[in-house]
Amino acid sequence: MTDDVQWQPVDEDWQRGLAIVAHPDDLEFGAAAAVARWTAQGKDIVYVLLTSGEAGIDAMDPDEAGPVREVEQRASAAIVGVEQVEFLGLPDGVIEAGVTLRSVLARVIRVHRPEIVITNNFRDSWDPDGAALNMADHIATGKSVLDAVRDAANRWVFRDQIDEGLEKWGGVRQVWAAGSPRARHGVDTTATFELGVRSLEAHAAYLRGLGSGDFDAEEFLEGFSRQSGARLGTKYATGFEVFHFDLY
Repeated sequence: MTDDVQWQPVDEDWQRGLAIVAHPDDLEFGAAAAVARWTAQGKDIVYVLLTSGEAGIDAMDPDEAGPVREVEQRASAAIVGVEQVEFLGLPDGVIEAGVTLRSVLARVIRVHRPEIVITNNFRDSWDPDGAALNMADHIATGKSVLDAVRDAANRWVFRDQIDEGLEKWGGVRQVWAAGSPRARHGVDTTATFELGVRSLEAHAAYLRGLGSGDFDAEEFLEGFSRQSGARLGTKYATGFEVFHFDLY
């Protein structure tokens, strides 16, 4: 997160949102409370997970972990009002940025036609000092989302999709990266904080595998949400780095 910067509220004048992240639980580590706010406003939000998070539980074989984590993600999404959750089946831990991933994501964007796209932090770290390093899957996903938004708007890129009957989609106004250390915008999650906690707690199998197994979801989220809220002028908040596509 950025230090000593007063955040601005994100633009909430939109109806269709698309959240594209690498793993189950990526949205729940902060952004889910914001999603709960938006679905309560009547906004339509779809979750797209590049992987099933099958490599995320050390004590569980990936063939077992993947299905478990998909179930937990669907339950978690339902808590914050998201009914549609899609898994793209890419291999967990080895997501590669490039033309192939851009094509996959451009197709997703053309299918769902969102106004706002939410993704995970893709900076090298989670903090301005660079001490808390980010991971390769998050970095590849977020950067590819930005490229895919442009690709989806160009009828001459990935023309096979157009030939199949998909139309180009240039209606994405902004991409929001949750948890970025360069956040300058935020959303008040004071009223939906508890739903965010419950959505993270729904990833029970994954959380049991973290460290000593006594991870406290509420304590973790409260710390970050209070810091963010102080920058936005609210009790709790979620921060986003905002990328504009409505200026072009």
